[in-house]
Amino acid sequence: MKVLVKRTLLYYIHKYPLAEKGLLLWAEAFTKHDFHNFNEVKGIFGNASIVGNNRVIFNIKGNDFRLIVSVNFLQKAGYIIWFGTHNEYDKIDAQSVDFDKNIQQFKFD
Repeated sequence: MKVLVKRTLLYYIHKYPLAEKGLLLWAEAFTKHDFHNFNEVKGIFGNASIVGNNRVIFNIKGNDFRLIVSVNFLQKAGYIIWFGTHNEYDKIDAQSVDFDKNIQQFKFD
């Protein structure tokens, strides 16, 4: 699977430095597989859960952080929609949360 817009991953690593290792481990594992359906994702990421709009929720760094990825199984790609702490996740609707447009203006050091 491909992770589309890797800039998003880098943005969240910059925003949440404590999650860097967990996010990189997730990306490495995600890109090593060609998932055909959610059950295959669940086989690798046992704590993953699916919500509407083909979105999959991943636990990162134990259960400290949550990652929402829109997965397109036909195109073998995942698009990172949202990332944040468990507490921040509890305040959003995972099915409808929008991509963080601040990422587009973010300047990397």
